[in-house]
Amino acid sequence: MRYCVPHGFKFAGIHCGIKRKRRDLAIIYSEHPCATAGVFTRNVVKAPPLIYDMRVLKTHASHIRAVVVNSGNANACTGEEGLRNARRMAEKTAEVLNVPVESVLVSSTGVIGVQLPMDKIERGIEMAAKHLARSPLHAAEAIMTTDTRVKIAYQEVEIGGGKFTVLGIAKGSGMIHPNMATMLAFVVTDVKATPEILKKALIDSVNTTYNMISVDGDTSTNDMVLVMANGSSDLPGVHENAEIYKKFFEALNDINTRLAKMIVKDGEGATKLFEVIVDGAPDEESARKIARSIVSSNLVKAAIYGEDANWGRILAAAGYSGAEFDPYKLDLYIESDMGCLQVARSGEAHLFNEAKAKEILKSNEIKLRLEMNQGNGRAVAWGCDLTEEYVVINGRYRT
Repeated sequence: MRYCVPHGFKFAGIHCGIKRKRRDLAIIYSEHPCATAGVFTRNVVKAPPLIYDMRVLKTHASHIRAVVVNSGNANACTGEEGLRNARRMAEKTAEVLNVPVESVLVSSTGVIGVQLPMDKIERGIEMAAKHLARSPLHAAEAIMTTDTRVKIAYQEVEIGGGKFTVLGIAKGSGMIHPNMATMLAFVVTDVKATPEILKKALIDSVNTTYNMISVDGDTSTNDMVLVMANGSSDLPGVHENAEIYKKFFEALNDINTRLAKMIVKDGEGATKLFEVIVDGAPDEESARKIARSIVSSNLVKAAIYGEDANWGRILAAAGYSGAEFDPYKLDLYIESDMGCLQVARSGEAHLFNEAKAKEILKSNEIKLRLEMNQGNGRAVAWGCDLTEEYVVINGRYRT
C-alpha cells in the first residue's frame, strides 16, 4: 500500500531479537530538524524513556531529528540502569544517523520490570539505520505488542496554492484508559511550526481523542504521543497564519481520532467497538466526564459483549462520573447499522422491543446516544466490549 508521507521523513522497522519473531525495533528519522511536542502518561510511575524524553524536550524541542522505539520490553520500573539504557539507545541512534544525541527521543513498550537487552538493541539500531525508507509500514509493525493490526493514518491538505501532509502511526491494545493509556503515537508533518504551537494543538487534540478511549481501565507507565514538524512544506508557518493553523489542527485531530478508534477497535479480546455520544449536557466538561465514565464501565462493556440492552448500567455510569446533572431529563438511544431504538426516557424505563435491541447490538459497531436535555455540552468517547479473551491474553502476557 502507498502512503502519503510528509517530505523529509523516513522510517525503518526490523526484528532485533527482543521478541521471538515479529519486528521489534523502529526508527523514525527526519532529514531536517523538527519542532517537536509530546504528551505523556499521567501515571506517577513513569518509565525511563519518558523521563529521558521530557528532559530533552525542555531544552531541545526545536531540533529533534529521530525517534527510536523498541517493543517487547517497556524499560519501566528499571531504575538508574533503565535511565542509562534509554540514553544509550539515543546515543547509538545518534551515532549511526550522524546527528546530535540531544536530537534523538526514545520510546519503549512491552513487559514491565525487565532490563533491556542492550546488545540486541544496539545491533538492531545499526540494522534499522540501513533500512530507512519512505514507507511507515515496517515501523508501524515494529511498535506493536498485543496489537493484531497496524495503525496508520495520513492526510494531505491543499491550501493557498500549496500543501502539507500529516501522517501518524500508533500502537495500543490493552491498558487503555482515559488520561492516555499503554499506547504510543508518533505523528509527523512537513508544516512549519514552533514547539509551543505544536504543544497547544497536540493537547487540544489529545483531550478529545486519546483521552476519550477506554479498553480496560488501566493507565500505563509508558504511553506518549509525539508530533514532529520539519518545516519542509513551502507554506507559511502555522504560527504565522491562522487559516493554515486551522487546517493543520483539523488534520492533526482527524489523524488522532482515527488512530484512537483503531486502538479501541483492536482492544485485547474485543469483538465490538462502541461510541458514546453525550449531547445536551450542562457544559462540555460534564459531557466529557459522563462519556468517559460510560466507555470505562466494565458492566457496560460486558453488556455490549452480551448484546444485552441493559440501559440501567449506562445511566448508572453517567451518575457516578462526577458530573452534576438532572437524571430525570435523560433520554437514551442505542444505534447501529441495524437501526435506532430509544431504551430510556426522562431517566426512566421506556418500553422497547427486546428482540430489536438485540439485533442492533449484534453489530460490530454500536452507538450509545445520551440526550441530556439540559445544556449545550457535547462529547464523544469510544470503548470496546470486555470478553473472556481479554482475561486469557492478560493472564499469560509475560509468557
